Amino acid sequence: MALARFGRQAKRPYGVCVKMTAVAVLGMCFIFVWSMFSASPSAVTSQRSSFGDINEPVPGSTGVGSSRTGLKKNEPEKTELSGGRNKVKFESDLEEKDEKKLDGSVTLAANGNNSTNIDKKEEANEGKEGIDKQNHGSEGSENKESEKEKEEGEVGGDDKEEAVDREGEANEDVDADGDWAVTVEEEPVGKVEEESGGSKSTGKKKKRNGPLFDLKAQYTWKLCSTRSKHNYIPCIDNESGTGRLQSYRHRERSCPRTPPMCLIPLPAKGYSSPVPWPESKLKVLYKNVAHPKLAAFIKTHSWVVESGEYLMFPQNQSEFKGGVFHYLESLEEMVPDIEWGKNIRVVLDIGCTDVSFGAFLLDKEVLTLSLGLKDDLVDLAQVALERGFPAVVSPFGTRRLPFPSGVFDAIHCGGCNIAWHSNGGKLLLEMNRILRPGGYFILSSKHDNIEDEEEMTSLTASICWNVLAHKTDEISEVGVKIYQKPESNDIYELRRKKNPPICKEDEKPDAAWYVPMKTCLHTIPAAIEERGTEWPEEWPKRLDTFPDWLENRDKLIADSEHWKAIVSKSYLTGMGIDWSNVHNILDMKSIYGGFAAALSDQKVWVMNVVPVHAPDTLPIIYERGLVGIYHDWCESFGTYPRSYDLLHADHMFSRLKNRCKQPVAIVVEMDRILRPGGWAIIRDKVEILDPLEGILRSMHWEIRMTFAQDKEGIMCAQKTLWRP
Repeated sequence: MALARFGRQAKRPYGVCVKMTAVAVLGMCFIFVWSMFSASPSAVTSQRSSFGDINEPVPGSTGVGSSRTGLKKNEPEKTELSGGRNKVKFESDLEEKDEKKLDGSVTLAANGNNSTNIDKKEEANEGKEGIDKQNHGSEGSENKESEKEKEEGEVGGDDKEEAVDREGEANEDVDADGDWAVTVEEEPVGKVEEESGGSKSTGKKKKRNGPLFDLKAQYTWKLCSTRSKHNYIPCIDNESGTGRLQSYRHRERSCPRTPPMCLIPLPAKGYSSPVPWPESKLKVLYKNVAHPKLAAFIKTHSWVVESGEYLMFPQNQSEFKGGVFHYLESLEEMVPDIEWGKNIRVVLDIGCTDVSFGAFLLDKEVLTLSLGLKDDLVDLAQVALERGFPAVVSPFGTRRLPFPSGVFDAIHCGGCNIAWHSNGGKLLLEMNRILRPGGYFILSSKHDNIEDEEEMTSLTASICWNVLAHKTDEISEVGVKIYQKPESNDIYELRRKKNPPICKEDEKPDAAWYVPMKTCLHTIPAAIEERGTEWPEEWPKRLDTFPDWLENRDKLIADSEHWKAIVSKSYLTGMGIDWSNVHNILDMKSIYGGFAAALSDQKVWVMNVVPVHAPDTLPIIYERGLVGIYHDWCESFGTYPRSYDLLHADHMFSRLKNRCKQPVAIVVEMDRILRPGGWAIIRDKVEILDPLEGILRSMHWEIRMTFAQDKEGIMCAQKTLWRP
């Protein structure tokens, strides 16, 4: 009866309103019922800070591009730990209802181990250990050559992000709805520029709430068509000139207006898996590192020999006549206090040649970072990386190097042909900035110019460097001078001429990102609570010794234990990674170097990257005897393509917020610097990992494992040989 009455009313003149009301009510009911049955299990609000209990081995093929089989879901099981008189018995805290499958990829259940779930909130603890928060580029922001750099690195809202970081609340990046503030809608791949056209920012940009990656974007890739082809370094290689050779390289770091959205081609003769470590110290596949100038370079140097498909590096052969063994022994005889591997742990080698200096120091537990100078075409940083030695590429002209002050135990320049005394001695003053108080500067040259020698003597005297030894070796025919930086400010007051002057108090010595070099001397730390007043402990005790200037050491200790548990119980055994083929590792967002420290017993080295918008914890990393660099991931990294075997990104993407115009360009950069067959471990929030998995699949990366609990997830992927 009621339905009949309702139907009769619908036929009346005002029945249209009744119809529309009925349709609206039925629609709302349907939406309510549908939402009740399709609620995602990831919609819980608690946060997971550790996945250290993923400890079941994951089968995986080690071949490039091969598919993985045999991975099954592990059921939660009970674990019993015994320690002394107490026995702790616990069950896995992961139930099937808490597991989330990312786009159909395999989900791995974990064995619960509460002892590894350190409740630490990594970013919330960043930078509160008595050092200044990071502002790497604040001094140089007014001195940049163009507005372009501001466009690429900071797209509104960065001041707010800096404030969040400085209060140590970096892990609270997500709002109540789990959405991210971005300023530019991502465009499908293949377009040269975005809708903004790369124009300069005018006024405030309207923000929108949405995911970091465009969920609706369809990705189709093409190869980059650049002059440097398979060796393309976007912020180093000049692709906008007239084709003249001298304009091929930038004299300073200068990135494209629009981040590259194309994939780097493989070498013309193909690419094969690199020679594994430690064999790679003596030979590498020639085709993997081929570039136009390398063939001519090989013909004039005896320490590298072409043999079939390999480049061979005969043992004890180097650019130094008489061999590198003899060279190192002569240095130790000149200054016995150097004590390689004990007193000296972290060294910067200016200029990449055969890296024999760092190669043989590695056997003495010395970690040598080679700095490839992009002011010529015969830079062998790529060969060094292929051999498995730490190297980074950076111009060295008018801007500071991307390192904090006072961190290198020694700096070596072996025939690097740098005019240290030019431009008011800026380059040498930059060495003085990054050299540890009491550290050593080793300068060797085959041909001494009298005028240059006089200029260098005058300059080093003006900055109070003490000449510890000066010797010309009869065998190597190399003249060597070893200088030492002063350990206190007292000697500066004794100078007759106050030139160069002492830097002003507002001149931050650690500011390094796009900051011009200064023609002044930074004072040496004097107070006990300041970093640099004492020399670090001998290696390896240095790795786990936390200095007095660190106010709250508990957080650093917790961070170290946290990563030790994750690496031992998950990364080394639960990801299916063939660690015998992993040697070069990049930690894309390091805090205290805990991840690198946890791998110290493995035959690997780790480049720790501290993002420029994060608190400045890089000095702590160096204090522990590790190496690292400042970087802004909105730009390309200073290395050759195919440099690293493994990339590690712990909550890096969730820290980007609205910094980068095209966050997907960072994934493209990851593809550039990772070797085919290399691995990526990405830990982040599920709403980031979901679309990120789709992007990686569009590049034909193989997703080896995904796991999520609550709103946190982890993904392990492997790059293949696929190119479009």
